Amino acid sequence: MKAFIGSVVCVVALLSVVCTAGPPVLSVTTILQEPYTMTQGSELEGYCIDLLAEIAKRLDFKYTVHLVKDGKYGQQDESGNWLGMIGEVVRGEASLAVASLTLTATREQGVEMSTPFMQTGIGFILSRDLGSEESHSLSFLFPFSTEMWVGILLAFLVTGLCIYLVSRISPCEWADPETDEHSFTLLHSFWYITGALTLQGAGPHPKGLSGRVISAVWWVFAVVLLACYFSNFNAMLRSDSKHVSVNNFEELAKQDVIDYGTVEGGSTFNFFKNSKNPTYRRIYQHMERKKSCVASVEEGNRRTQEGNYAFIGEAASLDLAVARYCNLIRSSELIAMRGYSIAAPLGFPMMKNITVAILQLSESGELAFLQSKWWASSCLPEWGQAPHALQPHLLRGLFLLLALGLGLGLLMAILELASKARSQAKDQKKSCCSVLLAELSQRFGSRGANAGTETSEKSKA
Repeated sequence: MKAFIGSVVCVVALLSVVCTAGPPVLSVTTILQEPYTMTQGSELEGYCIDLLAEIAKRLDFKYTVHLVKDGKYGQQDESGNWLGMIGEVVRGEASLAVASLTLTATREQGVEMSTPFMQTGIGFILSRDLGSEESHSLSFLFPFSTEMWVGILLAFLVTGLCIYLVSRISPCEWADPETDEHSFTLLHSFWYITGALTLQGAGPHPKGLSGRVISAVWWVFAVVLLACYFSNFNAMLRSDSKHVSVNNFEELAKQDVIDYGTVEGGSTFNFFKNSKNPTYRRIYQHMERKKSCVASVEEGNRRTQEGNYAFIGEAASLDLAVARYCNLIRSSELIAMRGYSIAAPLGFPMMKNITVAILQLSESGELAFLQSKWWASSCLPEWGQAPHALQPHLLRGLFLLLALGLGLGLLMAILELASKARSQAKDQKKSCCSVLLAELSQRFGSRGANAGTETSEKSKA
């Protein structure tokens, strides 16, 4: 009986200890790297600190954070012992390593790695001063797209033809088609609207209201079109430095003008060291021969800003440098895509839950929010994306205005001619239609069509 009572007391004591123990307290190791982990007074802040807080909130555990003692991420020495954050996790000095730790096969053998909370790849950054635009003899055409130029050409042809027709139809342009010389030939009509495109004008100008309406609408069309052209052309000139002279790793390896390197001993360095690709091997041999590697990401960014140096690293860190230092630009090519993961000792019981929590944060958009928060650019808006060629749909209102103006001008010219034909029909006691047809035949007959030619022949004589 006494033994039974003693057992009950022990069980109750154990249960009370478990119930009052609360959530576990985990020791977390990290490393200073902007913006993953940074110091703010005596506190730590950054992307990884916020990520750790979100995971702890979902899994209900407490934690303490300390900086890794040797300042390294995690690599093996010659004896096979782990250094850095991975070493602290292996030795039991930390329960978790939360930082920009790259998920690799070697690290996966020594510790447990969660699903990646961030995907990245290897790229390089250059100073904008090393950028150069590829020369092109037709670069002045780039502000407008091909479709836009076709639309402008059609508008030019239709407008020239409409001015010619209006000048022939309107009775205000000539009093007597049989005797008056008419200056608005088809050639002069196109020359007139060409002068408007150069903001110069070319006389003589239309006399009738219908011709002036078309002329005014074409001038509005030309002024707005030129304003859009010069605005887009100026934006393209300002973005010339965005075109780097070295666009990919193959071009980087072939040239000897720009020096390049990466963080010595890091995962990026080991990628080039162990790669069988001839281009990547050539990059590794250059870094070994020139001793161009750096000790930290900060040193790589500093050397790149000084000029004539390309820093090779992981895209997430490079994008931060581009966002902070506006004189830097990142290559468009990314290789060796990899992810950043959280490390824990082998057999760590909470690793499955941590992986699930990371996936939940990704699906809810929280990871994207954290990245936009800590990767916010401090550069001016002018360093945004390069402008694109102007498309016709952006100026469809302008083309519609021109079409309405041309239609209105033609309608007014016909009404002017119909009004004159009606008055002549009353005087001559003829039908209005016969007088109208006679007027049209006079204006578009051989005499009217060749008026400009006869004028030039008379002047020569």
